[in-house]
Amino acid sequence: MPRGAVSSMLPAMVSPLQPWTFRRAATGLLAAVVLVGALAVGCGRGVEPADLVLLNGKIVTVDPEQPEAQALAARDGKIVALGSNDEIRQYQGAATTTLDLQGRLTIPGLIEGHGHFRSYGRSRINVDLNGARTWDEAVQRVAEVAAQVEPGEWILGRGWHQEKWDERPTPNVEGYPTHESLSRATPNNPVLLGHASGHAAIVNAEAMQRAGIHEATPDPHGGKILRDMRGRATGVLRETAQSLARVAYEEAQSELSAAELRAQGERELQLANAGCLENGITSFHDAGSQFEDVDLMRQLYADGRISVRLYVMLRESNGRLRARLSRYRMIGAADNRLTVRALKRSIDGALGSHGAWLLEPYADQPTSVGHNTAELDSLEDLARLAIENDFQLCVHAIGDRGNRETLDLFERTFKA
Repeated sequence: MPRGAVSSMLPAMVSPLQPWTFRRAATGLLAAVVLVGALAVGCGRGVEPADLVLLNGKIVTVDPEQPEAQALAARDGKIVALGSNDEIRQYQGAATTTLDLQGRLTIPGLIEGHGHFRSYGRSRINVDLNGARTWDEAVQRVAEVAAQVEPGEWILGRGWHQEKWDERPTPNVEGYPTHESLSRATPNNPVLLGHASGHAAIVNAEAMQRAGIHEATPDPHGGKILRDMRGRATGVLRETAQSLARVAYEEAQSELSAAELRAQGERELQLANAGCLENGITSFHDAGSQFEDVDLMRQLYADGRISVRLYVMLRESNGRLRARLSRYRMIGAADNRLTVRALKRSIDGALGSHGAWLLEPYADQPTSVGHNTAELDSLEDLARLAIENDFQLCVHAIGDRGNRETLDLFERTFKA
């Protein structure tokens, strides 16, 4: 088989975390993810039966000494044997689940290296702006949703990117759209639309009113309310300025009952789990969750309603972390599916929203070096909390200034 042809030959896969179900693999998703467990064959008669046996497959092992096998046996979630059909049949017992792969290519489950698990689930509910070719198309997608919801209900969306549109919106400020056409299309609902990077958002007039955003509203530390030449807010909120609108949204959420909020969280986590498995992702690095999210994850694992393996980074205030951190450190909980042993913070923003913290100004914005989105003293305290409690510290740092400050922080912390 010629090199480069593998991705077109991935019709199906079996996930190590969901071993009983075939999952369709997206084209080009053959990644260097190692198989777990001992790769042994020919254990002789009287071997302990396996929980799962796969036969008649083209099983990719990512092991250069045995790159492919016809069959596989797994026990307690780990692969115990690879070989031919005849070699692996000895692992079949009365309680063994056996799947006939019918010649399908089977690959290890993929690992998502950086994502936001619950937010991914939420994005499957909200307005999807990925692929919108113009700002007008994005507005139209939101308008269609607005026609179906109750007046006053918040409309959330995600995925727009001004650099990916076929044409610049008219009017625009620094290439970003202004809220007017969105506000005309959604006069009765507050709207909050996240940038594809997650480091900016645009809101309509109703959302700005609820958030108290007007000409005199100051920019928060680490953020910017984009304004036109007359000083009026355009609706675009960069970096921490997004929190102004998100606080207003959270206030609306606080009117829901505890049962409604819990049901919402459960749905988002389950949708994230389903979306991962549909794309062959069986492990996921969750780059920022709260204590309450972890509590909900543990319950859903216990109920058998999510199964993707999660490595969770806690994103909380230093005060909340100091009070509760020791109770949330866990490795291999929920049948080895949940690990919480990292803290997350962002020192700057993203290039796509002109928020990355640079040593020199942006070429297309010579008055801006981006944004420092976290107080350096607070990050210093967070680093101490991490090292004192044996947690990994994960810092989002995109710009060269952001990276320099982060590396200096790590050096000081380890020296201390």
